[in-house]
Amino acid sequence: MSSVNSGNGGHTANGGISFWYADDGIPDGREPLAGDASADVVIVGGGYTGLWTAYYLKKAAPFLRITVLEQKFCGYGASGRNGGWLYNGIAGRDRYARLHGHEAAVRLQQAMNETVTEVVDTARAESIDADIHHGGVLEVAYTPAQLARLKAFHEAELTYGEKDRTLHGARETAERIRVAGAVGSTWTPHGARLHPVKLVKGLARAVEALGVTIHESTPVTEIKPKHAITPYGTVRAPYVLRCTEGFTASLKGQRRTWLPMNSSMIATEPLSAEQWESIGWAGRETLGDMAHAYMYAQRTADDRIALGGRGYPYRYGSKTDNDGRTQPQTIEALTAILHRFFPQLAGVRVDHAWSGVLGVPRDWCATVTLDRSTGLGWAGGYVGSGVATANLAARTLRDLVQQDSGQAGPTELTTLPWVNHKVRKWEPEPFRWLGVHGMYATYYAADRRELTTNTGDSSRLAKIADRVAGRH
Repeated sequence: MSSVNSGNGGHTANGGISFWYADDGIPDGREPLAGDASADVVIVGGGYTGLWTAYYLKKAAPFLRITVLEQKFCGYGASGRNGGWLYNGIAGRDRYARLHGHEAAVRLQQAMNETVTEVVDTARAESIDADIHHGGVLEVAYTPAQLARLKAFHEAELTYGEKDRTLHGARETAERIRVAGAVGSTWTPHGARLHPVKLVKGLARAVEALGVTIHESTPVTEIKPKHAITPYGTVRAPYVLRCTEGFTASLKGQRRTWLPMNSSMIATEPLSAEQWESIGWAGRETLGDMAHAYMYAQRTADDRIALGGRGYPYRYGSKTDNDGRTQPQTIEALTAILHRFFPQLAGVRVDHAWSGVLGVPRDWCATVTLDRSTGLGWAGGYVGSGVATANLAARTLRDLVQQDSGQAGPTELTTLPWVNHKVRKWEPEPFRWLGVHGMYATYYAADRRELTTNTGDSSRLAKIADRVAGRH
């Protein structure tokens, strides 16, 4: 881990995986795979998706021999680097509505709403103290164009059954949080703030306590039917479940399956009571905005602001970083967003910066799949909404495995529209790199134009970028 001058009288720790690990400590490693082995289910990836899948499968069928294989340590990837947003957003819902009908998408949204409570309740039942605060999600607008999108977004959410969502004007928004220039906001109760690493560590302990075997420092290089191949041996099992999200491209034959998109974060020093008085945010909602290149933030349990957004969006050839190190210009850009939201914090030190990758399918749709002819399954493509979605995906994988093995029949979860959804692969390089960097350059340009023109219409640039991206 290195440091850079924060420009405000201190240095910013850069990398070291994430602030969450600096806060809670990097875990002691579990033993790697010692040679060839067998199991009933082998799960590749020790993040939220893999661990929740192991948890629910073992709870449902305690006799199953389940092995989790993790290339570094549990939570090394997105599960230990995210913004701590446990919320009800799911990638691809509108597309699923077009493909399967509105009511199918409503069922998917309802399942996501319930998932937030499921995670909160399960963490409590397993004595996992992850600094969870169930304060909902607040998304703000601070330009006329953002306000128009916010109102349209709010109305759309109501049509998906979120009758408990509320819309606020400038004054009501300021009563919750004083974001400079905010002209409106929308709030949903289906969200919570949490400490990502405390959750993933607690979940790994709970899984081991149930009798699941976890091998860390065990990279899987190739997945084949009934085989998970590593440098130390092969684990054979009737079911092999790929739960690798942004690291999927490192597997043989998967380079173009999901694009590893970078997201970056900063965490401030703890703020004083006087500073919090000037901001508000007493409800500790997770905070977002309606920019095209959006931000996300939380008020941490120790009263910092942890804030994220896009920096350098993608590395050529679907490469991923090793330790979360972030480019100085990205730290500057995120700090500028902090100051844009809260000008009174211009002198506050940024203590930590880090980056990680999230998984992006070509059509931006999260999916859960079990191929019944091969026993191969996978879940992911969460596009940054994985803290909660991973839990729903895991329970769905559990039901699919139990259905396929004859232990149970179809369930409400196995009939959701994201199950067994197929998507084409990303383009080869250099088109992949050019497309992603061009897309985000266009989103940034659209945001700048909306800030300067003060029009109520969304920039046409963003609509072009959406079409190129495959989001619509």
